[in-house]
Amino acid sequence: MPSGLPDNSKGQPGQSPDFGSAALFGLCPSCGERTLFDGVARFADRCSNCGLEFSRFNVGDGPAAFLTLIVGGLVTILAVWLELAVSPPFWVHALIWIPLVAVLVVGGLRVAKAALLFSEYRNRAREAGSKE
Repeated sequence: MPSGLPDNSKGQPGQSPDFGSAALFGLCPSCGERTLFDGVARFADRCSNCGLEFSRFNVGDGPAAFLTLIVGGLVTILAVWLELAVSPPFWVHALIWIPLVAVLVVGGLRVAKAALLFSEYRNRAREAGSKE
């Protein structure tokens, strides 16, 4: 782990969480509280516990693009397999795939965005030309 960041292997509150926990549960990368998200997949402006400004991190649309490709490819393969295996009516496909895609994209987007923000925090990533 990089120097200057506390080790959270003991799981004590108030310490910086590990990468997996932060991404999966939306934990603040600084204090470990569940304050990262303000909505389903929208970051809060700042941590209500430690005051870390989440808006200074540039997560962008990268996670959404990769997630759309991965989920789209997986669901397409599964839908084709289902069609060839049992040939269900169209409404069965709609009943299965539309909710599955929605859950996978929203859930995956939360995890991917949190992972990228945590990675930027841990590696002290900055915008090119910034003086911070």
